[in-house]
Amino acid sequence: MPADEFSLKVSFLMGFFGVLFLFLDAIPTVGFSDPILSYFSALRFNFDGVRMLKDGYQKTTPGLFKIAGFRRWMVLIAGSELIEDVKRASDDVLSGIEPAIELLQPEYTLGILDMNDTFHIDIIRSKLTRNIAVIFKEVREELVMAMDDFIPMSGDEWVKVPIQETLQRVICCVTNRIFVGVPLCRDYDYQTLNLPGQSLEIWHDHQLVSDASQAVHSLLYPIVSRMISSLPSQIQQEIELIRPMVEERIAKLEEYGEDWDDKPDDLLMWLMSRAKGVESYPFNVLGKRSHKYCTVFLRILNISEYIEPLRQEVDAVIAEDGRTKAGIDKMYKIDSFIRETQRIDGFTLLSFNRLALRPFTLSNGVTIPAGTLVSIPASAIHTDERIYSNPDEFDGFRFAKLRESEEDTMTSRHQAVSTSNEHLAFGLGRHACPGRFFAVNEVKALFAHIIATYDIKFEEGKGVPRELCIAGLRFPGKANVMFRTRQKG
Repeated sequence: MPADEFSLKVSFLMGFFGVLFLFLDAIPTVGFSDPILSYFSALRFNFDGVRMLKDGYQKTTPGLFKIAGFRRWMVLIAGSELIEDVKRASDDVLSGIEPAIELLQPEYTLGILDMNDTFHIDIIRSKLTRNIAVIFKEVREELVMAMDDFIPMSGDEWVKVPIQETLQRVICCVTNRIFVGVPLCRDYDYQTLNLPGQSLEIWHDHQLVSDASQAVHSLLYPIVSRMISSLPSQIQQEIELIRPMVEERIAKLEEYGEDWDDKPDDLLMWLMSRAKGVESYPFNVLGKRSHKYCTVFLRILNISEYIEPLRQEVDAVIAEDGRTKAGIDKMYKIDSFIRETQRIDGFTLLSFNRLALRPFTLSNGVTIPAGTLVSIPASAIHTDERIYSNPDEFDGFRFAKLRESEEDTMTSRHQAVSTSNEHLAFGLGRHACPGRFFAVNEVKALFAHIIATYDIKFEEGKGVPRELCIAGLRFPGKANVMFRTRQKG
């Protein structure tokens, strides 16, 4: 891009940033308010976001404040009444798609031309969620097989395991058993391309492409994205791995229609059965639909005081219900432990990210101008002492105790899959994560299996690895964990 064109673009952005600030002047600022100095605040948020969100949340009433971003102002909204305002806003006023497009640049990193094409979400909400009990046997089978493969026991000896990579592989196998079936879920190369632990590298790729898109002409986006991002090549590799399976299934669909002997019952097949028009023969589209990333719950390892009561719960449930979905549903303490982990160590500091496409007036009379990013400060709400007693203390059975203290009709709101204005790990309202029911059941099954099967401890002299918090996201550190076959008695 010529220097003069670049300068004009920067001048426009800074001018827009400054003008927009005038409309937001009534909203308190965390950090610098000056249109130029505010970029230092945007930089600070990348590594000190937890403190900035907590400061703004505690020092403003009713929890309405703003923080500068590199491209636009971010207005943080808290307090049930204001949260209800943004939750009720239509998508053509507060858009959830536009912030995702700005960050991901999906056309150039993932090859997705239409982010509004979300038929896969309907499949997840209907087929996947409704069939969890049916597919649980496969989840359990793949889980046991993967754990045996990646953590081979040697008698009663302790085995050192790189826990992050190992659990990533296990989760990848189990998830893809339901997504693409056997044998692809066990293919090492396919696993490597789908590892949930790649999230930091993937975020970094998306961030680079997003930053570059602000500084170059749109005609150069495809070239620049391929120069600085590894995602397109990774996805192409995944497409080639999945291509033979897709071709075989397409041939059978054309020959037999929707019914044939041994027809697979997995997410890929559900997507293929629903694909229409340009997606009827979608090597690339179906490959991308099955590309997913999972949050790894490393915090389950820092539970020495919880192991025995959790183990007692698991043993009792297995004795009564076996290793079934019905049994998993009765593991209230494990469910509570996961929900508390979400509260304290949630993957994202923010929730419900929306871009104002037109001016939006809150019920308190404050108007948010078009071009403003709107978010809910989840990490601050999750540590609000008005909502949670001893909010900075990890209490693994916090929600199990709340379930015991309330009427049966109210206990469901304390489950790990439940969303509310006070617990935002899975988003909120109609846009809450559609795959959370499968994800929570998967993690509970993994957690229960580890508790019931192994003794675990950190490597001598080690503890919970330090996490990396950057740009509103938390990434767990790496650690070695010692495993051995559970010693009973």
